[in-house]
Amino acid sequence: MVLLYNSSLQKATFFLTGFQDLEKFHGWISIPFCSIYLIVILGNLTILHVIRTDATLHEPMYYFLAMLALTDLGLCLSTLPTVLGIFWFDAREIGIPACFTQLFFIHTLSLVESSVLLSMSFDRYVAICNPLRYSTILTSRRIVKMGLSSVLRSALLILPLPFLLKRFHYCRSHVLAHAYCLHLEIMKLACSSIIVNHIYGLFVVACTVGVDSLLIFLSYTLILHAVLGKASRQERLRALNTCISHICAVLLFYIPMIGLSLVHRFGEHLPRIVHILMSYVYLLVPPLMNPIVYSIKTKQIRQRIIKKFEFVK
Repeated sequence: MVLLYNSSLQKATFFLTGFQDLEKFHGWISIPFCSIYLIVILGNLTILHVIRTDATLHEPMYYFLAMLALTDLGLCLSTLPTVLGIFWFDAREIGIPACFTQLFFIHTLSLVESSVLLSMSFDRYVAICNPLRYSTILTSRRIVKMGLSSVLRSALLILPLPFLLKRFHYCRSHVLAHAYCLHLEIMKLACSSIIVNHIYGLFVVACTVGVDSLLIFLSYTLILHAVLGKASRQERLRALNTCISHICAVLLFYIPMIGLSLVHRFGEHLPRIVHILMSYVYLLVPPLMNPIVYSIKTKQIRQRIIKKFEFVK
């Protein structure tokens, strides 16, 4: 690809990729993707609507669930334009500003989701281990502060990435392997040393996802210790049942992330289609499954959704 220069400013265009060698089937491939995006949008909007309109759900647990739904919705919308643009219109070109903006939102919202999952684990810890102080610890003001701190931490840590990428000259192929922009993939196209980006990327992952996952594990260790100390089997099952939805959400987030990391690190011999599918699983499965899991496993949410549909009928 050719780089165009205007004065001292370097301008470049990246080229996104759908399913390589399957371009003639992009119309058919777009059908399941459209269905997934539609389910993600409707599912998360339903969760948000139910929580907003039902006063009985104005509790810390459901506020955190609303944060998770809002994050999943944003993550879905940040990839939707380029993914469907390729499948429907073969719109593969994306300018550097648009690419870096998309990159910022994808990575920021991924870190926000990790933070929200940590906040939800803290909510479950307080509810089970210190139920008498639940309402005094998790006040509305504190919940707002937790939500804002999650967004600020993620945004401030990701903000340097576009500037670190902007300083590079991209003299290699400008073809990206996915239908959206990711930091790891773009920096590999640079001509100069990318050691600073590597180190900073590892630092961001370690102090966000790494710390969050350890604290989530610690919270569930304390929860399990408290549950096993309960007198009756029925009490233990009731306490654990309130955590099942959150445990599913944690697994839906971290398993695809670990799988994608392993594929990137050790899967060079694997077919390209495996890399592409794993990236879509990482970005689309959590937003797709979280509303379904919470609708099925959380009795209050399920009852309110059924009630809403009965009212519409």
